[in-house]
Amino acid sequence: MSTQTEADALIAMKKSFLNPRLISIPPGTDQSHELIGDDMRERFFLDLWRGTIRLSKFRYQTRGRRIIVLIRLDIDGATHTNPDGTKISGSHLHIYREGYEDKWAFPLNSNEFGNPSNLWKTFEDFCRYCNIEMPPQV
Repeated sequence: MSTQTEADALIAMKKSFLNPRLISIPPGTDQSHELIGDDMRERFFLDLWRGTIRLSKFRYQTRGRRIIVLIRLDIDGATHTNPDGTKISGSHLHIYREGYEDKWAFPLNSNEFGNPSNLWKTFEDFCRYCNIEMPPQV
């Protein structure tokens, strides 16, 4: 667990790929890429997952301190139920909340994620949202 202040600082921190290389996201992908914070001490992971049956189903996720999910983007996933019982259908964004971790989700803002069906554009948008600089090509 992390405090909201700590999580917000980790989310806001600029991050870059430790070993930038071309990224491939074929069906069945489940991979992690190590990131480093601009303070050169904090390590992060960018997790990428893609479905095998429904190829439009993706998950992009950043973790801090190895296990804390800071932000997760679910594209074309199942309906999500928040702790208060509200349901979010379609693509949605999870953001760390103290006491709930990544259990809260929000509908996508079209100004931040303009075309969720475009794999490359959504990857770029997610990296920008998470303050990941110079993402490699997908």
